[in-house]
Order: sequence, then C-alpha cells, then structure tokens
Amino acid sequence: MAKDDIPAPGLLWRLAAAIALALAIATLAEPLARRHPDLSALQLWAGPLRNAGFSVAFFAGARLAHGLAARRLLRRRKGRRPVPKVLLDLLWFVLLAVATLASLSLFFRQDLSGILTGSGLVLAVLGFAVRNAVADVFSGLAMGIEAPFRIGDWVRIETLAEGKVQEIGWRTTRLVSRDSTYVILPNSQISSRRITNFSAPRQEYRDHAELTLPADLPVAEAGRLIAEAAAAARMISAGKPPEVQVTDYGPAGITYRVKYWVPQHDRELACRNEVFSLIDAALRKQGIRLAADRMPCGEGQDSASAGRAPDGARRPIRPASAEAR
Repeated sequence: MAKDDIPAPGLLWRLAAAIALALAIATLAEPLARRHPDLSALQLWAGPLRNAGFSVAFFAGARLAHGLAARRLLRRRKGRRPVPKVLLDLLWFVLLAVATLASLSLFFRQDLSGILTGSGLVLAVLGFAVRNAVADVFSGLAMGIEAPFRIGDWVRIETLAEGKVQEIGWRTTRLVSRDSTYVILPNSQISSRRITNFSAPRQEYRDHAELTLPADLPVAEAGRLIAEAAAAARMISAGKPPEVQVTDYGPAGITYRVKYWVPQHDRELACRNEVFSLIDAALRKQGIRLAADRMPCGEGQDSASAGRAPDGARRPIRPASAEAR
C-alpha cells in the first residue's frame, strides 16, 4: 500500500481534539441550560447540541480508530506481507456503520434494535437484487485475508487471464497482460479458479525446455554442448548455471531437458527465445539436427513412451511452478 495511505500523526491529534471538544459540548449543554433558565436560546438548542456533539464524537472516534489501526497494520516489516487494503476498507465500513446507527438512535430517540430490524429488511431486499455483486465483494474479502497475490505480482488465473496485478478492489481485480491489455476480472470468478503466482515466494523461478537429438550422439557430448550454449544466455539469472538432464532414451532419439532460472516472469519469453537461439546455433555449427519424429506407438512398443509428443517437435516450455524455487 502507498505511503500516502498512512494517516499523519497531526491528523490523529486533530481528531482526538475534535472528539474531546464534541464530548465537552454534549455533556455540558443540558447542565448549562438548567443552570441558566433565563437563556431561551440555550434552552431551545440544548438537546440538539447534545445529540450533535455525541454524533460528531462517534464519527471522529471511528476515523481515529481507523487511523490508528492503519498506522499499526501498514508498517513495513521485514519478512511480512503488507495488510491488504480491502481489510482496512472493511474496518472503516464497520466503524462508519456503528457510528451511523448510534447517531440515528440519538436523533430519532429509538434503541438500536428497532433501527437494526428495519435496516435488516431493507438489506435483505437489496442483497437479493445485487447478489452477484455481494458474491464478488465477499470473494474479495476472502482473497484479502488469504492474500494469494498482491499488487505487482505476475499471476495466472486458470482459464481466465495471465498478467501483472495492478489493483485489487472490492468487486474486481485488474491485470495488465504481456500485450499491455487491461483485464478486469470479478473476484468471485478468481476465487473459484486455480491461481499460479510467479512472484511468490520470490520473483525468480526455474523454467525448462526439451529437445530430442539423434541417438548416435553421445550423451556426455550432447549435454556439454547444450549446457555451454545455454550458459551463454544473458537474459537468464546470473550465478546459476543451466542444468541438462536426460528425460527419455531410445533408438529413435534421446530427449534432453535444459533447466535455467528466469529472473522474473515478464522476461520468460525473452529468456526462452535466447536459450533456444543459442542452442540452435550451437547445434547447427556442429552439423547436428534434431531427431526425426517417432512413429505412433505399436503393440510391441514400450508403454512408457506411449502418448508422448513427437520427439522432433519442440515441446512446450512450462513455468516450473511445480519445481522447488
């Protein structure tokens, strides 16, 4: 949350002074009226002044309580995620509702039970009319408490969108995709999908690519060639050399998986392109071609290789969300 959202100490002191002044007016209005019965204006306005003083004290007290909570909860502490803004908004809404009900009970001279009964009926009718919006709001509150992502994180919402979180609101969450497209998603839809956060617990994560080379090329030589080519990439994380592993071995070709570290999610495509380009250049320089496509699995073929993508085709590069970061 922005630093400007934290109330200044001067504002809190002014609120405290306003509460003290309002309470003084509310408590002294009627005693002064009884002590000076000759002042007709004071007799007339003693009751309204009392109610107005208490009402101002209620609202100023609600603002002061919210400000103190904000200063306490929004302090940046090392190793702790910031408190979501939606929770502070909820606190402010509750405090404002309490102050409003207390003020209405003073002005209309009714206890809170009658006011709550009437307002409950109205809220029931309105809730049925805007039930979808209410579902979005409660989903936003749940996400605010669990905090699966925060502003600035790169996330993927299953079947919906992928992008950088720009805003987390009561009803919607806003993302900016790689193509600078602004995506607005209802919170109720997000809460029912699988969320992949590429920025937590840290922005750096491991990605990988796979390729299949001819079986007559020795594994040690192929692994060294791929590792040296991928290590020359400048876009990947420095200080963490790529790793090459054999994932499939057969007469039709040997499949290698090269793993490398991506510094942050918005560089994933650039890292992928650079790694592929360097490996391709190294293979062409040595006159090595990718292995030919395998034939479909027959009855006598090993069932472990059934259903695999053709080895000559480049397999999709997936963010290593399941790998240890």
